Amino acid sequence: MEASSWDALRNQARRLEAQLDDQMTAYRKLVSMKSDGSENDIESDIERSLKQLQQVNSQMQTWVSSGGSDVLSHTLTRHMEILQDLTQEFYRLRSNLKVKQQHASLLDLRDFDRTKFDVEEASDSADQALLREQAAISRSSGQVLLVALPMVEGRGGSQPRAGNPGSIFLCQLFHRLS
Repeated sequence: MEASSWDALRNQARRLEAQLDDQMTAYRKLVSMKSDGSENDIESDIERSLKQLQQVNSQMQTWVSSGGSDVLSHTLTRHMEILQDLTQEFYRLRSNLKVKQQHASLLDLRDFDRTKFDVEEASDSADQALLREQAAISRSSGQVLLVALPMVEGRGGSQPRAGNPGSIFLCQLFHRLS
């Protein structure tokens, strides 16, 4: 293999690294802003560039393994580190974007449910008011029973005794209210 082939591979690797750097800058900005759906195009461009750089690095690896010098090996190692760094950053940014999209989706669902509830509440407001009133009465009667039963029983406890007419009356009253 000729030195010009190595130089061509190095130039191609540098060009792809610079292109990836520009793409990653644009992707970083996209991730930091609100997503508008254009991230798929940038993601596919970045993935394509990463694959191309991987192929160039593989060709350089073939060159080095067929008798390249330590300088060429060091250069290849540096290009492989750059590829690894760019790949890791891309996956990290894509993961952050997915988390942001899921978070936004959950917020949209919460707003949707709240809107749906408001519509239902407005349409059946009389029925909703009755249900709320019945629930409030049930809670109040339960609280009254919890307070009154120990008084009827004496200070001994909250379980009604079978023969105590006061506790029987309170239990019947509670069941009628609920």
